[in-house]
Amino acid sequence: MAFILGSGSPRRLDLLAQLGIVPADVRPPDIDETPLRNELPRPYCMRVTRAKVEAVPAQDDDTVLCADTTVALGRRILGKPRDAGQAAEYLLALSGRRHQVITAVAIRRGAHVWTKDVVSQVKMKRLSDEELNSYLATNDWQGKAGAYAIQGPAGAFIPWISGSFTGIVGLPLAETANLLKAAGYPIMKEETV
Repeated sequence: MAFILGSGSPRRLDLLAQLGIVPADVRPPDIDETPLRNELPRPYCMRVTRAKVEAVPAQDDDTVLCADTTVALGRRILGKPRDAGQAAEYLLALSGRRHQVITAVAIRRGAHVWTKDVVSQVKMKRLSDEELNSYLATNDWQGKAGAYAIQGPAGAFIPWISGSFTGIVGLPLAETANLLKAAGYPIMKEETV
């Protein structure tokens, strides 16, 4: 029985380690993450996560975990920016406003799939031109939904959150632990003396 992480995110690897889990293998699935026409952020995030977990090759007794984090400004999905111009556009849209960060988690074992999504509220301070340009120059926005990561330099732009900090980072630990328990996967095993 192997544990497989279906994600290339180093943050998810670090968060799993907090639960005492080191995956036997890391297999990021290659799926189309393009939102469907008029698709809302929360159903989008759940659909993509389910598609990811179903795309990871595994044996029936393996446990596969996948997740997806989506930044939503109202009904608008702010994915991973394709370039610095789009990153600036996203950050200016978020500047001085509250938005949602949705992280969906899916665990598969055999034909059974357990899912959960967690929605957190986040406020970004109003960004000055200097802050925006300095942040863009770090390239920390690359590969990040909404063009930022709360655990990186952009954490200085986030004065308030309501919800799951680890969910905003990319893997809500409390909910993930509950899903793993439901799937029969042992976490934080007690050491024998």
